[in-house]
Amino acid sequence: MRPHSGFLTTLPAALALLGAGPASAQHSRADQNIDSLLARMTLEEKLGQLNQLSVDNQPSAEQLELVRKGLVGSFLNLTGAAATRDAQHIAVTESRLRIPLIFGHDVIHGYRTIFPIPLGEAASWDPEAVEAAARVAAREAAAAGLHWTFAPMVDIARDPRWGRIAEGSGEDPYLGSAMAAARVRGFQGADPRAPDAVLATVKHFAAYGGAEGGRDYNTVDLSERTLREVYLPPYRAALEAGAATVMTSFNEIGGIPSTASRWLMTTLLRREWGFRGFVVSDWTAVAELMNHGVAGSRAEAGKLALEAGVDMDMVSRIYVDDLPALVRAGRIPMAVVNEAVRRVLRAKAALGLFDDPYHGATPERERATLLAPEHRQLARRVAEEAIVLLKNDGQLLPLGSRVRTVAVIGPLADDKVSALGSWPGRGDPRDAVTPLEGIKARAGSVSLLYAKGCGITDTATAGFAEAVAVAKQADVAVLVLGEAGDMSGEAASRANIDLPGVQPQLLEAIHATGTPIVLVLMNGRPLTIPWAAEHVPAIVESWFLGVETGPALAAVLFGDVSPSGKLPATFPRSVGQIPLYYNHKNTGRPTGPDK
Repeated sequence: MRPHSGFLTTLPAALALLGAGPASAQHSRADQNIDSLLARMTLEEKLGQLNQLSVDNQPSAEQLELVRKGLVGSFLNLTGAAATRDAQHIAVTESRLRIPLIFGHDVIHGYRTIFPIPLGEAASWDPEAVEAAARVAAREAAAAGLHWTFAPMVDIARDPRWGRIAEGSGEDPYLGSAMAAARVRGFQGADPRAPDAVLATVKHFAAYGGAEGGRDYNTVDLSERTLREVYLPPYRAALEAGAATVMTSFNEIGGIPSTASRWLMTTLLRREWGFRGFVVSDWTAVAELMNHGVAGSRAEAGKLALEAGVDMDMVSRIYVDDLPALVRAGRIPMAVVNEAVRRVLRAKAALGLFDDPYHGATPERERATLLAPEHRQLARRVAEEAIVLLKNDGQLLPLGSRVRTVAVIGPLADDKVSALGSWPGRGDPRDAVTPLEGIKARAGSVSLLYAKGCGITDTATAGFAEAVAVAKQADVAVLVLGEAGDMSGEAASRANIDLPGVQPQLLEAIHATGTPIVLVLMNGRPLTIPWAAEHVPAIVESWFLGVETGPALAAVLFGDVSPSGKLPATFPRSVGQIPLYYNHKNTGRPTGPDK
């Protein structure tokens, strides 16, 4: 395969193509070559660059034929060096203009080495550690043939009922901004052409976390002041750190769906903030403009999105299938299409894909990179930093020499799947070390007993008797309670945020034995735990910590590591208090301790 001659980019030119370089580099040689390539493209090939398709394990024969015709610009969910190389080979040898594909995936908190969920990472308040975790995620993803991650999610969230609070950094714009910038630096590195770099996507633009009632995809209705002071700062911080792409949000804001908002995607993002990268819709968000009621047809939805400034259509296939007729009829200016294509091609050039379409990914490199020992070592460090000590009456922790027998109880104590949390990339639950396994490995001469007690959402109490029996034999009972890993994340909002199922009753049953309790929470959001807060002497918030859950938790419980995490989001006593956050403004009649 011959690379496109003249597309070799210097580092300043690559950064300029992503909008991160000096002004003098803006009119780079690569930009000139992109214009030359644009002049040779048919309308269908141009719109093909704006078409992203999803793959289920392997591309279908139909999808590969579209690649040969130049009608696909990107695949998402195609992973693995061998699989991506095969698809890329078709693009750069069998399509007319040999334009490389860009491969994207949701690498949210790790690719194969899974780190704590982003809310947990934010609890570390350590941007350097979070940047290092994103660097590892990028290294593994790039080795597996990926060029692009749909992260970081930077949505400020003040309603813990909203499931996607797990994917962000909580309620505070300052912390959210610091974490957003750190993740972008980690994903993209110093040079987007490097074989261990992936492009970052700041999402979801904008204010997705402000959904009414914490219901996913719901309406957002904010004043512009609140939007700018609370919700927008993390997006801007990510862009100032060099984020190459932006993803639209599902919600409407100010009465206009984000994917159709020219004010958001063009006036604010490009004109006010100077963003030069490209915008991708969220999954089928272009087609969903019809559900919003602002478009009466697929073609109208595509026209609204493209003219608003949405460059790539994720999965809907509206741009490539429905817009050619509108462009030919003069209803969409060719200049609008050209500018969108130019932005996508700039990103591909910045990655160096016109010179090395495989971005250095090989099956051999992939095998050597995934789950490397140093990656697990960092995952443990970040997991340790994410743990928050919520309560420790009577200095029950750390577990010292006085403790001879420990009972480990609860549905999450030995749950490898939930340890990885939501959006676990290509993580394998078999790689995870559970709390029970971690405590067992660290316990030494301490005797260990275990009972599950109940399932996460069980309504039956049949397992309580065994749990009570082992608790009575122990000096301390460590109860690992919380949510399943998939109870937070997309489409995982909850009407109440109590411990699910009969877990509260299990906790009360163990408390009735008189054995001191350490409550370990595994969850993707703040929970309402008023009874536990009043009756349980020690409470540890551990979130979903990833592959090193067990060792990190055991290190904290036994005092090898001092818990240093701090909450990035407020724990309400009742859902009736929501929205609840630390920096509510004073009212004319502020409440006080006596009110």
